[in-house]
Amino acid sequence: MFPRFREYIRRNPVLNTTWQIGVFTVGVTVLLAGLVMMIAPGPGILGIIVGLAILATEFAWAQRALHRARAAAERAKEKALDPRAKRRNIILGVTGGILAGAVVTAYLVIHGLQPPWQVNLFSLD
Repeated sequence: MFPRFREYIRRNPVLNTTWQIGVFTVGVTVLLAGLVMMIAPGPGILGIIVGLAILATEFAWAQRALHRARAAAERAKEKALDPRAKRRNIILGVTGGILAGAVVTAYLVIHGLQPPWQVNLFSLD
């Protein structure tokens, strides 16, 4: 069904241009969200690849960029699965967890469960 629908749109220049503008808008929005998620919390790489996949349905340049992004993701996966890097990451994670636990424990020993700021919501002063 979808190929017939898409072929119908391709035959009409106005509909085809509108379709491409819509695909471009959605694809670029998802791609930009992926780029933002590279800095902010979220699945940035996934957003970039999904955005490029949306754009690749209509644009050849996006197909080439998607191919390069997939190749880069594959190289990153192989690098992450390297036993030495995996061991290093586990050691760093455990050490960081122990340090964070020690900081929280020290804080609770010094201050108890009371927060360091004094908040008095019902003050009549």
